Amino acid sequence: MSLALNTKHLSSFINEEEYKAIYPQVEAAHKTLEAKNGPGSDFLGWMYLPRDYDKEEFERIKAAAAKIREDSDVLVVAGIGGSYLGARAVIEAVKGMYHNELDNGLKIYFCGNSISPTYLNDIIALCKGKRFSINVISKSGTTTETSLAFRVLRRLLEDEMGVEEANKRIYATTDRAKGTLKQLADAQGWPTFVVPDDVGGRYSVLSAVGLLPIAAAGISIDDVMKGAADAMERFSVLSPDNDAYKYAAIRNILYRKGKSIEILECYEPNFTLMNEWYKQLFGESEGKDNKGLFPASCIFSTDLHSMGQFIQEGSRTMFETIVDVKKPAQDLFIDKLEGNFDGLNFLADQNMSVVNRKAMEGTILAHTDGGVPEVVIEVDDLSAYNVGCLIYFFWRACACSGYLLSVNPFNQPGVESYKKNMFALLGKPGYENLTAELEAKLK
Repeated sequence: MSLALNTKHLSSFINEEEYKAIYPQVEAAHKTLEAKNGPGSDFLGWMYLPRDYDKEEFERIKAAAAKIREDSDVLVVAGIGGSYLGARAVIEAVKGMYHNELDNGLKIYFCGNSISPTYLNDIIALCKGKRFSINVISKSGTTTETSLAFRVLRRLLEDEMGVEEANKRIYATTDRAKGTLKQLADAQGWPTFVVPDDVGGRYSVLSAVGLLPIAAAGISIDDVMKGAADAMERFSVLSPDNDAYKYAAIRNILYRKGKSIEILECYEPNFTLMNEWYKQLFGESEGKDNKGLFPASCIFSTDLHSMGQFIQEGSRTMFETIVDVKKPAQDLFIDKLEGNFDGLNFLADQNMSVVNRKAMEGTILAHTDGGVPEVVIEVDDLSAYNVGCLIYFFWRACACSGYLLSVNPFNQPGVESYKKNMFALLGKPGYENLTAELEAKLK
């Protein structure tokens, strides 16, 4: 497998005794996960999902994706949080940020992740006059952002193609047996796929939640699952050499030393949405009980021209985790320029990837000298297989890290607070008492 943790730049920040000291806690976290007797144990379906997934549904996903690619110009995926981030992250990592512009085939757009009318109107404009399909993703079917978008897009689909044809173009990923969306899908005859009961949203990308959009994008979900399955075999074993557990240990050692911010970085812009996926995974898993590392992200060298100053010389509350992609999807040879007006001929006669790598290496050395711990996760490329590997690596590390923090890594009680207030301020029935209280606070 082409994924490895490189810790050589941590030698001045963490010593071997510290690894040994925390290892019994790693061992306890591993045993808790495997015994399924810790906090959040009802949501451990992700642990062996790459091996134990529903093979019949997997084939239905591939068939549905093939139909969408054949009969549609556009697929709109309506979901929020884990119901869209994972799929979009994988698609952009493997196919690139500009896949919709560069591919001649199916365009994939994501909505239902915002309440902005401007954003939704833009999605509507991209769908009008085109053959489009909808994949609506919601376990309950009542998630505000997603349900609003789906309501509007379903109406547009019915207006443009008629109800009968529209019903052939709506795919619902929802609860196996209950909920508003499941009932509606069954009544209308929409194909349905399952959000597993024992898999939380931020761990759901390798279920139908992520696999249908990924397959529709033309990415081999067999390769994605194979990468995750190989990572599962490697990172589910208790050992000091388990890189996922070692990464979890490093995060907690540094956290206990006052490093409260982790910045995930990559020198490939196509990794941008993987950064966003990581932020949900770790932020929602660890940020509770007034604990947790704050997950931030950068794309370099772009953000070296904005955040680089702070990282180099700002408050020493952070460390960096770099995803080192060894081989770019495409390279570019730099030719010499007659006259050398820009002074860059010293970069000529080599591939641009070499320049990018030297920028990374120089930055790592500068930030290490500046007192910023540097963790490096090496991966050969951003193929479907290796992205699957990365997903499982981060899953295992996050679960272990949460237990090292003594929090439940699989719930998100704080997410409900804003919803309750929003519903009250919008006048939703049942929230009348809270409405007056909140309106008084806003005066």
